[in-house]
Amino acid sequence: MARLTINGTTRDVDVDPETPLLWVLREQLGMTGTKFGCGIAVCGACTVHVDGVATRSCVLPVSALTPEQAIVTIEGLSPDGSHPVQQAWLELDVPQCGYCQPGMIMAAAGLLAANPNPSDDDISAEITNICRCGTYNRVRVAIKLAAADNDATRNG
Repeated sequence: MARLTINGTTRDVDVDPETPLLWVLREQLGMTGTKFGCGIAVCGACTVHVDGVATRSCVLPVSALTPEQAIVTIEGLSPDGSHPVQQAWLELDVPQCGYCQPGMIMAAAGLLAANPNPSDDDISAEITNICRCGTYNRVRVAIKLAAADNDATRNG
């Protein structure tokens, strides 16, 4: 049994302690926004936040988590899609196939939480998610748009 706090709700799940968080989210809790890509923490499709840090959930066993740690999935980032990153993604029509986008959005939101005004080098260093459609240029522009919107919200 594992007790996890996901999107503000504490949940008990009956799983092997070594089960990766990704499979608990998808199979036990039905939260399919977090995607499976590579299974070895390379592609980033499975990115969630753990205590505000973008984390690849496909290699994170639930035994490594405590109920006090806040896990946020794409479903919990914003209940109405109003997060600045989500709004920038919509405005700039970032996704093509869209499969990697929940993880990409979570990585971008994590970056902006830690660094509200990232440079191109910061974005390149932190956003290592793989997008087979190659929307990297739009991702970069969307992160900068979200940073500007976030700044306007804070200072407006």
